Amino acid sequence: MQTIFQTPQPAVVPVAGSDAHFPVRRIYCVGRNYADHAKEMGFTGREDPFFFCKPADAILHVPEGETGELPYPPRTSDLHYELELVVALGSGGRDLSVEQAMACIYGYAVGLDMTRRDLQGEAKKQGRPWEVGKAFDHSAPIGPIYPAERIGHPGQGAITLDVNGNVRQNSDISKMIWNIAESISYLSGLFELQAGDLIFTGTPEGVGPVVPGDLMVGAVEGVGQLRVKVVA
Repeated sequence: MQTIFQTPQPAVVPVAGSDAHFPVRRIYCVGRNYADHAKEMGFTGREDPFFFCKPADAILHVPEGETGELPYPPRTSDLHYELELVVALGSGGRDLSVEQAMACIYGYAVGLDMTRRDLQGEAKKQGRPWEVGKAFDHSAPIGPIYPAERIGHPGQGAITLDVNGNVRQNSDISKMIWNIAESISYLSGLFELQAGDLIFTGTPEGVGPVVPGDLMVGAVEGVGQLRVKVVA
């Protein structure tokens, strides 16, 4: 097929312990999926899950053991971190049961849903989409993907984020309002899921701002660690 310019390379995430890479098709994010984070954002209770998307090329993949560099994005003075467990799908489908949803999972990673909070807040006030706050360049830092056949399916474990050595987020993935399989199942009723999809499963309480020079170190017990420095 002839194209009018060179086709961009697909976004990929390295697979831990392997030379293989995971090609990213879509990035879905679950909003307000920890009760205490929902409260700090002004909401309570077990609402139906809701989702937003980031483009695949928002990925900033950070190799295992290395520190990634996140350029401070334009048009914001309030860049926030949101540490999340990320699910990578090896297959998909529509209207999946909870059991079918689990069978679609290829592996897991540690990711950051970076947010221009001031732009997101203004969009909320005006009833506009969130893309300017959520879907900007490099807004999805992620570590390597660990295959489920190697680490299993984490249902509990600490999820933590330090900024410059100070603990900012400290919770447990068992505190998700909608667990991993439930989120995938619900999402499959809205979109046909496919291999290559990433699902950021929500962040716990403690979100806050970072500035150039700050070093974020996030971890999910049983999955891995992610180190990202904000640069000017």
